[in-house]
Amino acid sequence: MTTLTAAPARSTDPAVSRPIRWAAHAAALTLVPSGLWRVAIAVGIPVGWGAGSGLEADLFPGVWSFYLVALSAFAEGLGLLSLGLVQRWGEVVPCWIPRLGGRRIPPLAAVVPAALGAAAVTLVTVPGAFAWSANMTMPGAPTGAGWWLMTVCYAPLLLWGPLLAVVTAAYWRRRRLHG
Repeated sequence: MTTLTAAPARSTDPAVSRPIRWAAHAAALTLVPSGLWRVAIAVGIPVGWGAGSGLEADLFPGVWSFYLVALSAFAEGLGLLSLGLVQRWGEVVPCWIPRLGGRRIPPLAAVVPAALGAAAVTLVTVPGAFAWSANMTMPGAPTGAGWWLMTVCYAPLLLWGPLLAVVTAAYWRRRRLHG
């Protein structure tokens, strides 16, 4: 049986600094609380949404549960891509991928989507934070403890865009300077 591994690191490849590694991991983790909050709704745990919201507990679990779980998994998958900016698989295509394995990834192939993602996430979350209030006008919006729970779960998303931007800039700088 053959073991498939990524191309070995070259001695000239620069090491990723510890703060940048931490930032990449933190960027991926910022999505976990909101994902868990959505999964809680999907499995029928009441999180404070009332009648008319479309997220009330008596509708879940149900047909929309798959959507909430899939949305959470998709978002976390996007968040995990930030790890590619500090891992070897973000610089060289893993060997197990047919016809492309072992080839170096052009820096712009990672930098452009990551930078656009960082900008988009920041442009969505920051204005959303300013509009966030205890007096939400959405029908059935949580109040009291439910509002606080939702706020605590969604607040980390404010860090996703800036953290991704820092990690992306470090990736670009490292790849531009060192091949």
